[in-house]
Amino acid sequence: MNMKTANETETTTTPTPGNQVRFPAGIPGFEQFKDYVLLANPAEMPFAWLRVSDSASLAFVVINPFVVMPNYAPDIPQTDVEFLGLKEPDDAVLFSVVTLRGQGRATINLKGPIVINRHTHTGKQVIIANAGNYSVEHPLPVAADSV
Repeated sequence: MNMKTANETETTTTPTPGNQVRFPAGIPGFEQFKDYVLLANPAEMPFAWLRVSDSASLAFVVINPFVVMPNYAPDIPQTDVEFLGLKEPDDAVLFSVVTLRGQGRATINLKGPIVINRHTHTGKQVIIANAGNYSVEHPLPVAADSV
């Protein structure tokens, strides 16, 4: 499934049923954690937090990759489309994990986006079929307001 358009999702600063996400397989490296909550603070936009539901101290900073790269066109493998139950491209919400590299430098992972079915709230970090076109360390602009 080729994702060509930006997808938005409602996020809040407090956990609600609408912003809970279940990762049946966990996230690579964190397979033991299955339940997360997607939290956003308007003052921190375009960034959000994907936090382990029962651990306020374990969270990933995420961003909608289309904000950074408007022409991002990840090709989600069919096995992942089926795993997530995606029927249409708009069923998916995509996020990229932000990695802070020090000295004010940050990158995002465009090869392995987090894909969430907006209807079932099921998520998975996938390796896109056209991964060769993208980097796991795509640089973010230095100032967040220039994104």
